Amino acid sequence: MMRIGVDVGGTNTDAVLLDGNTIRAAIKTPTTADVISGVTKALSHVLADVKALDDVQAVMIGTTHFTNAVIERRGLSKVAVIRIGLPAAASILPFADWPPDLVDVVKGPIFMLAGGNEFDGRPIVAFDHAGMRRVAATIRDSGIKAVAITAVFSPLIADCENAAAAILAELAPNVTVTRSSELGRIGLIERENATILNSALQGLARQTVAAFHQALVQSRLSGPLYLTQNDGTLIGAAVAEHLPVLCFSSGPTNSMRGAHLLSGLADAIVLDVGGTTTDAGRLKDGFPRQANTQVDIGGVRTFFRMPDVVAIALGGGTVIREQPLAVGPDSVGYELLTKARANGGDTLTLTDVGVKLGLIELGDQDSLDDLPAGLIASVQDWLTVRLAELVDRMKTSAGDLPVVAVGGGAFLVPDSLPGVSRVIKVENAGIANAVGAAMSQVSGESERIFHGVQRSDAIAQTLDLAREQAIAAGAAADSLTVLDIEDTPMSYVPGEPLRVRVRVIGDLRDRSSHSEQRK
Repeated sequence: MMRIGVDVGGTNTDAVLLDGNTIRAAIKTPTTADVISGVTKALSHVLADVKALDDVQAVMIGTTHFTNAVIERRGLSKVAVIRIGLPAAASILPFADWPPDLVDVVKGPIFMLAGGNEFDGRPIVAFDHAGMRRVAATIRDSGIKAVAITAVFSPLIADCENAAAAILAELAPNVTVTRSSELGRIGLIERENATILNSALQGLARQTVAAFHQALVQSRLSGPLYLTQNDGTLIGAAVAEHLPVLCFSSGPTNSMRGAHLLSGLADAIVLDVGGTTTDAGRLKDGFPRQANTQVDIGGVRTFFRMPDVVAIALGGGTVIREQPLAVGPDSVGYELLTKARANGGDTLTLTDVGVKLGLIELGDQDSLDDLPAGLIASVQDWLTVRLAELVDRMKTSAGDLPVVAVGGGAFLVPDSLPGVSRVIKVENAGIANAVGAAMSQVSGESERIFHGVQRSDAIAQTLDLAREQAIAAGAAADSLTVLDIEDTPMSYVPGEPLRVRVRVIGDLRDRSSHSEQRK
C-alpha cells in the first residue's frame, strides 16, 4: 500500500512516498507562509512517477503549526472557561499559573458551576442546569466563539460536561466546545489547561486542515487525510480540527517513528538534530516513551498524553563565537543557507564545522581553511559532552543503549558517545520525520479508575474500550495489539481503587473498507 507522509515544519516541508516500507520518492522544500503551495510542491515531487493516483491509499501530515501558535502567541482565540465542581475546586481559578502575555491573548470570561463527581462516580452535588443555561446565554451574547468545559473527575464520569455541552448546543450553537473528558487524564488544573489551549487553537486548526485538504485537491488525490498525533499514531482530519492539542510534539514523534523504520531498532535513543535544536526521545517497542509527569507547553502546565522528549539548543545553525569560544544557544535557523560561512555568509555555525571536517558537502570548504585546528577540536569536544549529557537524561538504567541520529543535522552526532553502545547514522536521516508520518498506525487509549472490581476484570474492561476507540479511529480490528498496560493502586483512598490505562495499536484499514473517523 502506497502512502504519503508530509512533515510541515517551521522551516522545511518534507515529504516521502512510502510503498510498504520502501521509499519511492522524497523531497525537502521550504515551508511557505500560505502552507498550501509548499505542501502542493512537495506532493507534486513525490507523485511525479506515480501513474495511478488511486494507488495512494492515504496522506499523513505532521505539523508544528499548533505548537508554534502557542509558543509565538499567534492565531489563538479568546476562550470562555466553564469549570464544574462547586462547592469544591474553587481555591485555584483558571489561568492562575499562565504566563501573563498568553493570558492577555486567550483569557475570556470564567464561570464556576456546581456539579462534578467523585472518583467512584458519586455526584459531589447535583449539576446546576439552570445556572448553565444562564452561562450559555451570556456566552452567546458576548461574541466569544470558543468554550472550554472542565468538570471534576470527568475522564471517569463525563455526565456534567456532556450536559453543559448540550445546553450550549441549544442556546449558543455557533460556539465551538472542548470537553476536558475528550483529552483524558486525571488532574483537574492540568487537564483544564490543556482544554483551554485546545479551544484557543480550534479556529487555527480549521484553517490549517482546510489548507491541507486544498493541497490534496490541487494534487488530485482522493484518499483520506490524516494528521499525526503525539503518540506516533494517526487521527482523522476532522478529529484534528476538533482536538488540535493531540498534535503537539508530533514532529519529534514522527522522527522517532521514522528512526525505527530506517534503523530497524525498536529500543533505542533517538537524537533528532535540526537547524536550531536537538530533540532526544526514547524508543520503546518502536514507539516513543510517554511522559508520566506534567508537560510544559508555551509556559502552561498540562497533563495529557505527550511523548517524553527533551530539547537542547544544538543544531546545524547554532552560532559559534571564536574569542572567547562560545557555542550557542542562538542559531541562524532558516537563514543557514545564506548566513553560514561555507555559503558565503559571515556567521560561523556548527554546520561550518561539519563542512570543514568533511561530514557534509555544502558550499565552499576552502572558505573555512582559516579555522584553527584547536577551535575545531574544542567544538567537537563540546558536541560530545552536550550530546552525552542529553543521552543520559533519557536513560532509566545504567546500561549502554544504541543511539539513532536523524534530522538534517545528524552529521553533527559523533560516531561514538560515552554510555552509548553504538551510534547509527541511517540513510535518509534528513526526512525521518516524513517517513514516520507515512508509516503511522492507529491507536486507541482508555484510562479508568475502578472501585470494587477485580484487577483482571478492570484491565479487560479498559482494554475493550481502547480497542473500540482504535477501530473507530480507522484501525483494522484483526491487526490490533496491546502496546502498554498500566495498573496502579490509588493509595490513601478508601476502597482500594485501581487506576488502569491501556493503549492498543493497529494498522490502518484498507481504503476499500475505510470511512474517515467522525468527531
